[in-house]
Amino acid sequence: MGAITARVSRGTGILLFIGLFATGCTFVPAATPPTPSASPPTVNDDPSMDALAVVTQEQVDAAVEDIPDAVRDAMELSGTPGVAVGVVHDGEVVFADGFGVRDVDSGKPVDADTVFAMASVSKSLGATVVARAIDEGIVKWTTPVSSHLEGFTLADPYAGENVTIADMYAHRSGLYEHAGDELEEIGYDRAAILERLRFIPLEPFRAVYHYGNFDITAAGESVAWATGEDWADLSERLLYEPLGMSSTSSRFADLESRDNRALGHVQRDGEWVVNPEQRQPDEQSPAGGASSNVTDMLTWTTMLLAAGEHDGEVFIEQSSLLPAMSPQIPMGAPRQFGARAGSYGYGFNVSTSTGGLVDVNHSGAFAMGTGTVVKMLPAAGLGIVVLSNAAANGVAEGVASRFMDIAQFGEERRDWVSFWNTVFAGFSTPFGSLVGEEPPGDPEPARPLAEYAGSYANEYFGAAEVVVQGDELVLRLGPTGEWTLEHWSGDEFVFRPLSENANPGSISKATFDADTLVLEYFDQHELGTFIR
Repeated sequence: MGAITARVSRGTGILLFIGLFATGCTFVPAATPPTPSASPPTVNDDPSMDALAVVTQEQVDAAVEDIPDAVRDAMELSGTPGVAVGVVHDGEVVFADGFGVRDVDSGKPVDADTVFAMASVSKSLGATVVARAIDEGIVKWTTPVSSHLEGFTLADPYAGENVTIADMYAHRSGLYEHAGDELEEIGYDRAAILERLRFIPLEPFRAVYHYGNFDITAAGESVAWATGEDWADLSERLLYEPLGMSSTSSRFADLESRDNRALGHVQRDGEWVVNPEQRQPDEQSPAGGASSNVTDMLTWTTMLLAAGEHDGEVFIEQSSLLPAMSPQIPMGAPRQFGARAGSYGYGFNVSTSTGGLVDVNHSGAFAMGTGTVVKMLPAAGLGIVVLSNAAANGVAEGVASRFMDIAQFGEERRDWVSFWNTVFAGFSTPFGSLVGEEPPGDPEPARPLAEYAGSYANEYFGAAEVVVQGDELVLRLGPTGEWTLEHWSGDEFVFRPLSENANPGSISKATFDADTLVLEYFDQHELGTFIR
């Protein structure tokens, strides 16, 4: 499959993206996307579509036959409770089935109609919603977000005025990686998060790639505002309903209401258990809030592989869809000589396989219990969807990578399930400079607790309230954030965040200095200083 990089960031879940490094990629610094030819050349007459790998029917059949074994290996290695897999080839569904259970408590089986949280695959779904809106004349990829999202801006007024839907979907606004996720974590709603993005210092506009959720959410909201509809309603009207995706939604309440749905699982003491707090991602719905099943996702994937056609008719114009599935910005420089560089389109990863075929894909994961991937080789008319109900562990990526190896080369070229499981194991590290440290045996005494109490202002996060409750200090931040402050030494206290963004075992300093409070966990981008 070639040199692969995985980037799993803290933020709203491990909202994950996978970049299969390409042999080359095109950075489009301007806002105007490329216009596809009215009559795209065929594989035979366009050298840019040549590839050494040849996907044959025999190899696809072998890859499909291997799926049950691949899933079994992945489930045995990881303990993942449930997996669903679907494959489309040359416009036909050739596999759709489920394995394991929807949740370990009920033991009900997963099937092709079991609905899973999609996490960041929502970005790709949302990009096709935008493409449909472009076809309706509502917006263009080059429409500034501020044109319809009233009051929206960024720290740099020029960027705030000119950042486009395309810029946000390509993660090239200059916002840092996962900007806004920490606001969602402490209970701010979508509108408040988008309003507070203006307080984040920007890196160079259209010059750097930083993956995120609330950049795409801002773009999706702008499109929805242009229609006067809620994003979930717009997605239903433009995409899900006309494609017959009756089990797909961009609203968490719809997922909750499904009888046949998978529940998210987390590991506790080495065992997978149903997470008592299922991930609720409505605030970032365009980026991570969709839910679907293999049956519906195969309908959508079939449409994409048909260059936007559905049931023999144009569903999305190629001029609207192709830019989303084409390289728009590098995802970072190669880490060694000879490695391919990965690219991002508008809500899709775009890369090149070892065999030379363009690979369009996206993964999604919540630390609170889901892992998903859609992976396509458009020139071969081949796509696979893998959905799982465990915290990010590489099962979806491993099964999909193994399948594509066999389809291209007739054999698995690497133990992908083990590879991805090892990669994901590295993303469970707890946060904090004091992780693994024992509390001081002879700490310096704290001042009287009342001297720390008060309201500490911060433009981005809002006020941090420190109050005395009994013989403890309590920290409150945002609408829902609340932690007990444990004394460490002197004017230094600690609190223990545990969330989609903070792995078990995380520990953060809370350091008081006269009227200043620095919260280590919220200071990862130097925004965590609060003034009384």
